[in-house]
Amino acid sequence: MHEAPAGRSGWTLPPIPAVLLAVVSVQGGAALAKGLFPVLGAAGTAGLRIVLATLILLVVFRPPFTRFTRAQWLAAIPYGLVLGTMNLSFYLALTRIPLGLGVTLEFIGPLVLAVAGSRRALDFLWVVLAAFGIVLITPWSARPGALDLVGVLLALFAGACWAAYIVLGGRLSRVLPGGAGVAVGMVFSSLAILPFALASGAVAKLSPTLFAAGLGVALLSGALPYTLELMALRVLPSRTFGILMSLEPAVATLMGLVFLHEHLSPVQWLAVLLVSAASAGATLTARRAPPPPVEA
Repeated sequence: MHEAPAGRSGWTLPPIPAVLLAVVSVQGGAALAKGLFPVLGAAGTAGLRIVLATLILLVVFRPPFTRFTRAQWLAAIPYGLVLGTMNLSFYLALTRIPLGLGVTLEFIGPLVLAVAGSRRALDFLWVVLAAFGIVLITPWSARPGALDLVGVLLALFAGACWAAYIVLGGRLSRVLPGGAGVAVGMVFSSLAILPFALASGAVAKLSPTLFAAGLGVALLSGALPYTLELMALRVLPSRTFGILMSLEPAVATLMGLVFLHEHLSPVQWLAVLLVSAASAGATLTARRAPPPPVEA
């Protein structure tokens, strides 16, 4: 049994349930966010989520801005800008394609990063599985019911941003460890996304109910899973953590089905499972690849 650190009066969960709850929380938050699109739009919803999550993290971690070094600023700024771009492009993708497929396509970024530079045949297999999944998802025709190509490309771009976010997050953690680095990075995420949110007119549409829903999105997609994953990573091997995170595309698909009534075809379900299997396999066999972090 792992006891809470001395001097802390928080609650703890076993590591595997903590990660699973974090996965459900993130995708539940994404489903809730998509439900706000008809009123606030994708940019407005993303802006509300990022700004509220930033305020929460600033209150919790209270980063010492005046004591940051030049190296710390140079690490935090690109991290935050990429994080804001990732969230905006992903939400824009969700206006065009189902949640489960959006998360599946986004996962390609971390997967490619995990196997980048490898020359082992087994890692090549994971790339082939993921590529086959993308082929199954990609709209090859303009037939009725086909996926929106722009939505697919936006989700893939969000995945590329996610891969960059992992690299930049590792760099930030080395020069500014702990939650303070994430909090200051989120400030620049807010600055990156605010112009789009303001241009969408979302501020004029805000009501107490919508603000509460936005706060729920910020908590479910940021504060809660971030806390749960940190709790799990104290005792859970990173390889096991990464394999559990590979469940996200399937969980997102179920969330989309239950809360958004988004139904996938059998072929699309197969694509989700292929990408999830490829992500889990790459994590299992990777030598030094980091697990995908929380989408703050």
